[in-house]
Amino acid sequence: MKWHELGELQCPIARSLSILGDRWTLLIIRNAFMSTKRFDDFQRELGITRHLLTERIQRLVEHNIFEKVLYNEAPKRYEYKLTEKGLALYPIILAFSSWGNLWQNENQEFPEVKYKHKNCGHFTRPEMTCDCCHEKIDPKQMQLIPFPENEK
Repeated sequence: MKWHELGELQCPIARSLSILGDRWTLLIIRNAFMSTKRFDDFQRELGITRHLLTERIQRLVEHNIFEKVLYNEAPKRYEYKLTEKGLALYPIILAFSSWGNLWQNENQEFPEVKYKHKNCGHFTRPEMTCDCCHEKIDPKQMQLIPFPENEK
């Protein structure tokens, strides 16, 4: 199967990976959540080549994850801002960060990335919970119901 064909599969994970499934794209999105907006800033912060960055940002704009906003008329310069669809990726960034803090830092050679909830002022470790009973999600207690069986 070719990479671009993932977007045509019934699986929502495969369709998502067709857009987000490379390391640079997720790092670009991570930096956007850290208030990076301009091409040169993304390039400087990530150390990515101009060609790769251009390609990845164009894909994010094409899929309505970034909005391209003109901030300087002459010469034309643009900022890239997360759309509502892009902001909806925040739980994925949190999940990657939490997993990396726990499983990719066994020797504790790196400081743990922490998240502070602005509303209450406390540090938090985001967790997934059931939207019905509010219990913490346990993979052993979950069942995937594939389409079209989920319509029954």
